[in-house]
Amino acid sequence: MPDVGLIASIIGGVIFLIMVFWFFSTYNRLIRLRENVKQAWSNIDVLLTQRYEMLPNLVKMVKSYASHEKELFEKFAAARQMAAGALQQGDVKGVSQAESMLSGVMPKIFALSEAYPELKANENFMKLQDETVSIENQVSDRREFFNASATNWNAAISMIPTNIVAGFMSATRRDLFEVGSAAMRSAVQIDL
Repeated sequence: MPDVGLIASIIGGVIFLIMVFWFFSTYNRLIRLRENVKQAWSNIDVLLTQRYEMLPNLVKMVKSYASHEKELFEKFAAARQMAAGALQQGDVKGVSQAESMLSGVMPKIFALSEAYPELKANENFMKLQDETVSIENQVSDRREFFNASATNWNAAISMIPTNIVAGFMSATRRDLFEVGSAAMRSAVQIDL
């Protein structure tokens, strides 16, 4: 007759090993998800930094033709400063808010070029405008990847039983990089 204590010990040991394996595999999966979020934000950081360095040159060119648009240029400067500060701190919500402000100002700055044919014909201006549009498109693509990564992370750390391991890691939810208001999502109306 088999020893009941031995069988119970073997079953207990197997269950313990399964739980240890599950814990470590879950922990490693969460690490991978967290690193995906960091990499995705790093990609956005590079592009936004590039754009924030390029935009003042574009604005300076427009400003030389349309210096009377002081309020517009002040809004641009405030949004850019807010964006650069938030980006440096890794504050996704702050960058989202600043990007919303910039997305309201930049079309107006581009629209000014329509009022000044010499500016519109300026080769440097056209090159900067094209580069800005290219970076905007790349940021949009990378934002989708970041938001998908952050959503996967947020879901993983919230689900039972993975949330036990997430709690052990002190995992926190990540903000999504979104346009801040419904007004920014709608078509931009430009009055000159």
